[in-house]
Amino acid sequence: MKRRQFITSIGMALASLMLAIGLPLVNLHPVAAADANLLVSAAASMKDVMEEIKPLYQQSKPNININYNFGASGALLQQIQQGAPVDVFISAGKKQVDTLEQQGQLVPGTRGILAKNRLVLIVPKNVVGVTSLYNLKDSKIKKIAIGEPRSVPAGQYAEQVLQKLKIYEQIKPKFVYSNNVRQVLAAVESGNADAGLVYLTDAKISDKVKVVVAADEKYHSPIVYPIAALKSSKNIQAAKEFIQFLSGEQAKNVLKKYGFILP
Repeated sequence: MKRRQFITSIGMALASLMLAIGLPLVNLHPVAAADANLLVSAAASMKDVMEEIKPLYQQSKPNININYNFGASGALLQQIQQGAPVDVFISAGKKQVDTLEQQGQLVPGTRGILAKNRLVLIVPKNVVGVTSLYNLKDSKIKKIAIGEPRSVPAGQYAEQVLQKLKIYEQIKPKFVYSNNVRQVLAAVESGNADAGLVYLTDAKISDKVKVVVAADEKYHSPIVYPIAALKSSKNIQAAKEFIQFLSGEQAKNVLKKYGFILP
């Protein structure tokens, strides 16, 4: 007991001395600082699901600060190649992640498939008489929104389907190109396009469009969302832990809620 009183007295004396000579007091119970900041670059179609997953992850990892960068997968790839400080990459197609793997930019053992999706034809909710992809040839369909195929996987899948159906060249003059799949959705929602090709998960978040039909999967490459950590990350362990969380039950439930198909 006397020892405890002695230590307390010494502590108080030191504090008084520090104040007297103008030194700041050190907080004995500091607020926990962020151990790591993670930048996750993800395909635009992942925006809603990833935003919902973020607070769930931070319940168990409050010291990890997650920032998202959403966009077209091709544009995100270019950013990474130009030195963007990305820790985790989630693409809407395997081509972009294949490129990084071939360049030796992925952390070995972190690549996997996060989810799958479907490509669907959408029209504004009040439109009637459109029942198939072949209706895109009709004269009343004047503008068709698709992702820019050079950078947007959804646009690449759309091209593949329309070429297989042998209507691509006929309807190509109607195309209105968008920089990502969410812009395709917005074009149809606003009436700036009479139809569009988006992922099923994009259509599900809108009450202004309706799904006409899902494209037959045999007509396009598999729609998968590869995920991986980048070797350039300054927080590789935190990146690995985040990827591991995304394969757990909590994250899977959110993915299913938004219509993603689990691998």
